[in-house]
Amino acid sequence: MRRVAVLIAFLLVLVAAPALAQVQPGFSLPEGLSGQTSGLIVQLFGLLTVLAVAPGLLIMLTSFTRFVIVFSILRAGIGLQTTPANIILVSLALFMTFYVMTPVFDRAWNEGLQPLVSEQISEEEAFPLITEPFREFMLNNVRDQDLQLFAQLARERGQEVALDETIDLRVVIPAFMISEIRRGFEIGFLVVLPFLVIDLVVATIVMAMGMMMLPPSVVSLPFKILFFVMIDGWNVLVGSMVRSVV
Repeated sequence: MRRVAVLIAFLLVLVAAPALAQVQPGFSLPEGLSGQTSGLIVQLFGLLTVLAVAPGLLIMLTSFTRFVIVFSILRAGIGLQTTPANIILVSLALFMTFYVMTPVFDRAWNEGLQPLVSEQISEEEAFPLITEPFREFMLNNVRDQDLQLFAQLARERGQEVALDETIDLRVVIPAFMISEIRRGFEIGFLVVLPFLVIDLVVATIVMAMGMMMLPPSVVSLPFKILFFVMIDGWNVLVGSMVRSVV
């Protein structure tokens, strides 16, 4: 967890530092501060400023989006409003994300961040070493259609798609995000389909018995919960979702 926190903090600083370094023309630092000290102050200010977007970075670069969408659709398909609670679903999705992303985090730490902390390499050298594992992970899980879409949009705007024979993160990240959303809905459809069948069967029986005033969802809810427990649904669902991540 410490490695992940340090890694996210460093990525946030590298992303925000160029924008924060552009000070106003009339602004000047005290003469007693050296260039290195000024750079450290700018980085510290950037870290404190952009920590609020850490959840966004987690969503952009990992499979967290897929897990949360599937769990939300599962709860809606069963017919439960607040059970499991949002905090439980988000926590489960978060730890599943860490489980899936552990090889990526370890590689980014060993190849980029640890040498940087040990002052063996500079920040300019560390940034591509840290981001490369995330780039490869996203490229392995992104759809070709989504990647081509954002590559085409970048060309239309006169932006470079590839830099040093590697696809720019500005193209990979949005393509990866919409790919994860699509996969989440695809898995969610397969998850909710059996519950829809149960709802239809129960509604047909209730209508045939003439109980017009009884909502079919009230009768079908215990059967859907029983069905999900009998097939060991959490084990099957979580195992399938983890295997779906390349």
